[in-house]
Amino acid sequence: MEKDARPNWDNPLQFLLACVSYAVGLGNVWRFPYLCQMHGGGGFLIPYLIMLILEGVPLFCLELAIGQKMRLGSIGAWTAINPYLGGVGLASVVTSTYLCLYYNIINAWSFWYLFNSFQSVLPWGDCPINANGTGYVEECEKATPTQYFFYRETLNISSSIEVNGGIQTSQALLLLLAWVISYLFIIRGIKSTGKVVYFTATFPYVVLFIYLIWGFTLHGAVNGVKYMFTPKMEQLANPTTWINAATQIFFSLGLGFGSLIAFASYNEYNNNFERQAIMVSLINSGTSVFASIVTFAIYGFKATFNYENCLERTRLLLLNTFDLAEDTISLDTVFEWIEKLNATYPQEFAEISSKLETCDLESELDGAVEGPGLAFIVYSEAIKNMPLPQLWSVLYFSMLLLLGMGSMLGNITAIITPLRDFKATSCISNELFNGLVCMFCFLLGLGFTTTSGSYWFTMFNDYGATFSLLFVVLIEVITISYIYGSKRFEKDVEDMLGHRPNLYWRIMWKFVSPLLLITIFIFYIVSYIRGGTPTYQAWNKELGKSEVTEYPVFGQVFIGLLLLSSVSCVPLTALYVYCRKRKHGHHPRERTVSTVCD
Repeated sequence: MEKDARPNWDNPLQFLLACVSYAVGLGNVWRFPYLCQMHGGGGFLIPYLIMLILEGVPLFCLELAIGQKMRLGSIGAWTAINPYLGGVGLASVVTSTYLCLYYNIINAWSFWYLFNSFQSVLPWGDCPINANGTGYVEECEKATPTQYFFYRETLNISSSIEVNGGIQTSQALLLLLAWVISYLFIIRGIKSTGKVVYFTATFPYVVLFIYLIWGFTLHGAVNGVKYMFTPKMEQLANPTTWINAATQIFFSLGLGFGSLIAFASYNEYNNNFERQAIMVSLINSGTSVFASIVTFAIYGFKATFNYENCLERTRLLLLNTFDLAEDTISLDTVFEWIEKLNATYPQEFAEISSKLETCDLESELDGAVEGPGLAFIVYSEAIKNMPLPQLWSVLYFSMLLLLGMGSMLGNITAIITPLRDFKATSCISNELFNGLVCMFCFLLGLGFTTTSGSYWFTMFNDYGATFSLLFVVLIEVITISYIYGSKRFEKDVEDMLGHRPNLYWRIMWKFVSPLLLITIFIFYIVSYIRGGTPTYQAWNKELGKSEVTEYPVFGQVFIGLLLLSSVSCVPLTALYVYCRKRKHGHHPRERTVSTVCD
């Protein structure tokens, strides 16, 4: 393929914003805060930043270098490096397809919440009235209004993955809307994507900044921020803390999907990808910290609100039981009066002890939540208690939607770009081909709109990408450093940038990053084996809460297929190439990056 035949970004800023829009996604908002909370608050930033330097930045730069030098998508790039390695790119395409299938359902949920935000009363603010009109729905009272709205009104969730009530029309239509917008964003390839990223990469920061300012005005917000930055240094001795820090860096930057290779393939040949890799990596990690401050400010408000409501219920119980004047007990003196009344009236106090709630702010803040639970339940709970909740709801879910759409641009590009490199697709226009890819993904994604769809979403989210991406990136860095050869790769970088990679890049690519990836890979396999039968959270309608449930046999088999389907592309492609070469009576010759591009 000739260099000049490939379209380019209009300017380096478009490429930078595309990478930012892709890398900065939902994980920055709902997984990083959870990991901070789970692994020692501010102390988690230490292993996180170390892993950013040792793993994130080097691997991000490596993928950009490959894409820019090759000017091909993932399949073509790795095939050009060595015919036997085309399966590495194919594995990336399969993994990106899995991600596209379930990622857009999150955008469909965001649309649902966004549209429901334009009501005089937010529908997740209170429990609905039961069919008899005599009270609230019992299931909602046992749960909370926000949980009920998410699990029952939004998902209409079934009792288990084995119970399927069919496709829900509202969710299917919203998923279609999400795919139509995704298609419009990529309809003409990077010519349309390059325009969209100006908005998808910047607007979320506007919303986060507004939330940051408003968040700090909320009562109790400072409790959440203090909780986040109070370090628990003992967590640094926990190996899981370091592994999770490395894993978060890895997935937050979007390594291994082929998106970065695809984006970089549209760069000018002498574009300074080295500087851009550092910039995007720092912006991504800075956004994680920034979003966490916003999240914990909101979380602190919610926790303080619940804590003070608990104190108020206790205060009223004490006042009514002991016939005290209204201003006798304040929220600040509730615990003092409990001790005083218990000592003074032990018999009367014993009669109400079973009615007393345990009010503890620390316990409210300790409830670690990640994923959809944080994005759609915890935030909704906090928003409904804010002044002008509709405004804050619209802003929040608009931001969530754009974060998801921005990541989708990279995910779809990771599929389309490698496929467009094949001559067989050259006769199809961009508009038609991109539309066919979106339609294919939409049809397969309809399974996530069934009543058991959220369980399948969890399965894909937990097992569809992790193992395969670790494997793909490990093969990538080993191939460049030891098969293609670090010296040859350094010459390719010099050809593009005018100078060879410095000592930092060379040490990271050849020694440190591969060692870290091997460690994470082994840790993942060991954790999976030791974890026993895979489980998921099934919604119990009678209890109004989720319960840990083992996947049925067919679910476990499907998990195995998810884990192996993408990884098997590597050996199967190598075997296919070997057999084909043997059939034609000659051995494959290695095609280097320079040979293809020059």
